[in-house]
Amino acid sequence: MARDLMYTNGVIAVKERYLLKDKLLKLCGAGAEEAFRTLTESGFGKGAEVSSVYEYEKLVAADERSLDAFIREYSPSEAEAEYLLAARDFHNAKAAVKAYNTGADMEKMLAPDGLVSSTAIINAVKEHNFSALGKDLREAVEKSNGLFEEENRDVSGAEIGMLFEKALYSHLSRVCSKNRLLKSLLAAKADMTNILTALRSSSAEYAEKCYVDGGSLSVKKLNRIFDADADKAERALEDTPYADFYAKCFADKAQGLPLTRAERVCESYETEYFSAKKYDLQKNQPFLYYVFRRRAENANVRILFVCLLADMSE
Repeated sequence: MARDLMYTNGVIAVKERYLLKDKLLKLCGAGAEEAFRTLTESGFGKGAEVSSVYEYEKLVAADERSLDAFIREYSPSEAEAEYLLAARDFHNAKAAVKAYNTGADMEKMLAPDGLVSSTAIINAVKEHNFSALGKDLREAVEKSNGLFEEENRDVSGAEIGMLFEKALYSHLSRVCSKNRLLKSLLAAKADMTNILTALRSSSAEYAEKCYVDGGSLSVKKLNRIFDADADKAERALEDTPYADFYAKCFADKAQGLPLTRAERVCESYETEYFSAKKYDLQKNQPFLYYVFRRRAENANVRILFVCLLADMSE
């Protein structure tokens, strides 16, 4: 897979005109019905059949499908496509394994297709024929199935989730290894994920089992978080690029607060990374920045309607 970046950037220049940008902030002061009408009239969620503001999720889903199609058609290389869509495959495989082994409703658990169709994943799990799955995805499915097949053993959702998350990061670390930018982005996401894992773990030993691949922080550095001396634990990562991130995490944990601030930083990392250099984007960067902006806007549209329908203040 290789695309003409000049042509792709031209396509993006046209599509950028339809980004919501500041329009979302203006809609915060509108009523739910008015906001819904404004978005539909502006072309957001084109193709969705909706008749009520309570169907706003259909608008978002339609826009996400449009963005997925754009990713598949214009990804500069296979690495970008994997970085942006592979998580769906691992999520759907996790859902298929859990549903198959517990009898849960699989359809409600599935995400939109990534690079492997959900049908192929479901059939692979049901038939125990994993030839249609890539190496890392296949190994994750086989391992998780093996856990369910062990006698006298209860398998937790957290355990299965951890297994697939580790497999996803291993996969992305491998397929993005020759792409300097994606490797750097993945390292930051992996490091922040591992910091959050450490802060939520009861011991260093348990945390080590959960850490994902691809990061730059060694296990030795991460284990400083568990220092019995509170002052040392608070300064555990002061000599790393994550000093500020960790300080927020540590402060919230000390106050008994959930780590939602840190989670938002991790989730929006790519968007903020490109936004800081938006006037100096080169090569595959305009493509990635456009994708992450649209994903952020879709997340914000969901937040907007949840808040408006709950009569929350601007």
